[in-house]
Amino acid sequence: MKQEALGIENLLFAEALFESWKEKKTSVPSEWDELFSHISDGAGLASTLRSDSPPRVADAESAHVYKQSRIDSLIWAYRDVGYLHADLNPLQGYITPDLKYLFKTIEGSHENLRPEDFGLEEADRDTIFRSGRSLTPPSGTLEIILSSLRETYCSYMGVEVFHIQNRTMRGWLIEKIEQQNNRPVVSNTQKMRILSDVIKAEELESFIHSNYIGQKRFSLEGGESLIPALHHLIDIGARDLGIQEIVLGMAHRGRLNVLTNLMNKPQEEVFSTFEDRALPYEVGGSGDVKYHLGFSTDHINEDGSRTHVSLLPNPSHLESVGPVVEGKARGAQRRRDDNHRKRVIPVLIHGDSAFTGQGVVAETFNLAQLRGYKTGGTIHIIINNQIGFTTAPRDSRSTFFCTDVAKVMPVPIFHVNGDHPEHVTRAIDLAVRFRQKFGYDAVVDIICYRKYGHNEADEPSFTHPIMYGLIENADSVSKIYGRQMDEEGVCSTEEQKKIRDAYRSLLKLSLKNAKSKPVKYITDGFQFGDWKKYKKEYSHKKTKTGVALPTLKDIGKKLTTVPQGFQIHRKLQRILDDKKKMLAGESGFDWATAEALSFASLLIDGTPIRLSGEDSGRGTFSQRHAVCWNIATETPEPYIPLTNLSEFQARFRVYDSPLSEFSVLGFEYGNAMAEPEMLTLWEAQFGDFCNGAQVIIDQFIAAGESKWDRGNGLVLLLPHGYEGQGPEHSSGHLERFLQLCADDNIQVCVPTTPAQYFHLLRRQMKRDFRKPLIVMTPKSLLRSKDAVSAFEDMANGGFSEVLNDPLDPQSARVLAFCSGKIYYDLATRRNELKAKEIAIIRLEQLHPFPAEQVKAVVKQYSSVDRYVWVQEEPRNRGAWYYIENFKHALVGDAEVHYAGRQPSASPATGSYQQHRMELNDILASVFCGSVA
Repeated sequence: MKQEALGIENLLFAEALFESWKEKKTSVPSEWDELFSHISDGAGLASTLRSDSPPRVADAESAHVYKQSRIDSLIWAYRDVGYLHADLNPLQGYITPDLKYLFKTIEGSHENLRPEDFGLEEADRDTIFRSGRSLTPPSGTLEIILSSLRETYCSYMGVEVFHIQNRTMRGWLIEKIEQQNNRPVVSNTQKMRILSDVIKAEELESFIHSNYIGQKRFSLEGGESLIPALHHLIDIGARDLGIQEIVLGMAHRGRLNVLTNLMNKPQEEVFSTFEDRALPYEVGGSGDVKYHLGFSTDHINEDGSRTHVSLLPNPSHLESVGPVVEGKARGAQRRRDDNHRKRVIPVLIHGDSAFTGQGVVAETFNLAQLRGYKTGGTIHIIINNQIGFTTAPRDSRSTFFCTDVAKVMPVPIFHVNGDHPEHVTRAIDLAVRFRQKFGYDAVVDIICYRKYGHNEADEPSFTHPIMYGLIENADSVSKIYGRQMDEEGVCSTEEQKKIRDAYRSLLKLSLKNAKSKPVKYITDGFQFGDWKKYKKEYSHKKTKTGVALPTLKDIGKKLTTVPQGFQIHRKLQRILDDKKKMLAGESGFDWATAEALSFASLLIDGTPIRLSGEDSGRGTFSQRHAVCWNIATETPEPYIPLTNLSEFQARFRVYDSPLSEFSVLGFEYGNAMAEPEMLTLWEAQFGDFCNGAQVIIDQFIAAGESKWDRGNGLVLLLPHGYEGQGPEHSSGHLERFLQLCADDNIQVCVPTTPAQYFHLLRRQMKRDFRKPLIVMTPKSLLRSKDAVSAFEDMANGGFSEVLNDPLDPQSARVLAFCSGKIYYDLATRRNELKAKEIAIIRLEQLHPFPAEQVKAVVKQYSSVDRYVWVQEEPRNRGAWYYIENFKHALVGDAEVHYAGRQPSASPATGSYQQHRMELNDILASVFCGSVA
């Protein structure tokens, strides 16, 4: 056998057996024992396996042993690269040699599977060999073994398993794949369900196409096998695997079909979206296009049991819903006490180009086995159109298969021909069983085609005339499978026509109903589940969030105590000692202590908390220390004070996240969607890191309620403040959040005292509505001796959206409005100048804008003749442009002057000296005319 014909995986397999044999002769099959007895070392093994002719052996039995080793190598080669030879492309039969340039090709770039390349000869065709314990039959002639291998690994399904290094996983997969030669075993009842599914899937698309010509719907035609595959997943999940809930995410293609034919969304409601009769004003908000909307239902399974299936709404930003699905699934698992993560599973349906092209896919794969984000494995289904909008595979990815990105994880990849729904169903079956057994993801790549363009108004033959010529001549899945069912005697052509006619009649009746009477706008947002008790409307009514002093002191003592014999870092011990002084009233409370007290008091009240971020356990600025480590043990032992408050307290979890913003923030949004009674917080390492998650912020956090009627109480903590540290980590981009503000959609707050932060966090969970909360948190103020609060500040009252100046309002001639750290710069300069004519009003909440509170404060300043808005950010950043919209609420018809940095393309200067000069200029413009 030629050297280049033998793949490295086969050598590795043989070498592993050789090493095992050297330790224990009986550890390998007898034929390998015979072969190894002629070899002295690993080099000899490689030489023997790669030789063109068998080694010299004493008798025919030894020669047969050698030939059996060649058979074994051939079997392992099929297991390794058989998928490259499988019949996977539904268009393959229509591709003539002169058209191959249109498609990615693997010819010449992979290992061949010809018997002669493995040292097997024509004379061996009728010799009996062993084929292993899983293939059928377990032994046979070379011709029979080749037939079994081709059926198992090169039919309409190909499998990639050799990138999985875990031998147990790999062995389980090989055994399952080789059982009955990977042949789908489908009862007549199941065949009828598959046939019915593909017929209905095709008929729905055809019906909509003929009644709503040119309207976008992102047809499933060409990929109809998705519907029976999902049906099978739900049914066997409930019947065999204990699955009670499925959280589903998908992009546009096939969404209406999934909603109608899988989730039983009434056809009237689907048609009403085409008729534009289901209007968003019925529930408030803008609504969204029909192929973005979500839905939830209890699916009735074959055995009468129910599986809850929820399809999450999502925007056109492909793959952004992936981490949201994972977060919601995690929340649902917690809600069901699904500690082993077997009862709730996430399922993601992808497009081929998006799966390869969108980086959040790789980010989400990375979350799969992390302590704070694992969901027990995700079923990934790819509707592989072999095209992305107008881009061919050769231009959209560097790899042959779109699934190669999934090989970062030890997960099986099943490639399957979409024209063969029984094989698609088998691939789904293996994927979900693997997930349930091992707790890892699995990928099913349904290779199909897109009958129409990117949408039904698009003309694909502009850019791919030959490919769409092939598609135009291709038979549909239902016709191909229908012929098979007719030939097998399962369902005749006449019976299939009756199924089509009955479904068409149902669709016609549904369309008539949709046109003749209003259809209720259905949503699974505030109307269902845990969200029923929450209102949608925002209220400025002040919420009492104070905590009794004895309670604060008691939990404060527990927060500053570690177990006997637990040795912590000496610097951390000093921090705890400082906190004890705060509790004793010897100094004011700093930001981190106020946060810990707020968390602790909520936990005592029964509110669970989840905090995540890239350094959230310790805190980016070494301020939080929610997790303490025993430095005296070889194996560090963490102690988390917030989990040791009371026997009856709620659950607290803090996780250091991977270095990702997009996927992690999406995950936390999904978690907060599932559990409105949990305080879910995401903390950016620095405020500007929210850049990396802008899609989640724009599409979900800011607009989710308006578009989809989905509430969310997620909290974003974004360190923000200009301290001369350069452009990268000064700004949390306050202006971007304010630009997104409308309709009371999000809360944007810039608290300036620890007590205000204490009350703000508690307020988030004590009100009867949920809105995302954006908090610009401090950096230098974390340790400022000016930014402190007293015990009484946390024991009384609640969060104040506006903070008045404690000075006499009648002496004020200038009224300065501001938010955030700049207040302390203003107050310090005022003290230096003894400028009592300057009053400083802090807007602690910018949105929803507290107009009435501001008016009530301003009304007290009857002698003011100059108003100024002060900010440390450049003019084109910060709150200035937002504040301009509320000038009338601030000061009526009077002019409001601007004091701040000049417009800048960069958030901040990189020079500390320049930073100080700019700050002095700001303060000078406010205190002009003031004399020390």
